[in-house]
Amino acid sequence: MNAPLSIIRGTAHRLGDDINTDLHCSAKYNIGKPIEWLAQHAFEQLAPGFAAAIRPGDVIVAGKDFGINSSREQAVHVLRAMGVAAVVARSFGRQFYRNAINNGLPIAECEVSAIEQGDAIEVDVAGGRIEVPSRGLRAEVPRLPPAVLALVAAGGLLPYLREHPDWGLPAA
Repeated sequence: MNAPLSIIRGTAHRLGDDINTDLHCSAKYNIGKPIEWLAQHAFEQLAPGFAAAIRPGDVIVAGKDFGINSSREQAVHVLRAMGVAAVVARSFGRQFYRNAINNGLPIAECEVSAIEQGDAIEVDVAGGRIEVPSRGLRAEVPRLPPAVLALVAAGGLLPYLREHPDWGLPAA
C-alpha cells in the first residue's frame, strides 16, 4: 500500500496566467537535451532566473490555465527536476493536469490572488487545503479522488502499476 501524501511545505513562486508548456519547457531547448539541463532553463523567456530560485520542496503558484497548449509530458518532468513539490493554480490546461497526475506531481486548483511571491505555503492535496499560516490565509480546494491520490502518492501511473500489477485502484 502507498504511503499517504504528506503536507507539502515550501516557498511560493508566483507566475501569471496562461503559462503554456513552451514557456517552461521551450521547444527550442528540447532537442537532445537532458531533463536536468532543461530544468535549469525553465521559464527563462518569461522570468529570467526563475529556475535558479526554486529549492527542493518549493511550490509554483500560478493564475488561470497553467500548462496550456500542449500535451508535452516533459513539462512535468522539468518541474520535478527543478525540485517543484506541487503546483497550485486557479486552473490548469487539461492535458497538463492529467500529465501531472500520471507523473506524481501534486496539483491543486484554487483562487491564488492572495498568495504572494515568497510566502511560506502549505499544500495538503489529500486534506483539500492550501494555507499561508504566517498571514492566516486558508483555502479549501477540491479533494482529489482516492484513485488519483493513490497515483500521485505512488509517484505516478507507472510506479503505481509496478506496485499493483493487478491494476487495483481504490474505489472512487
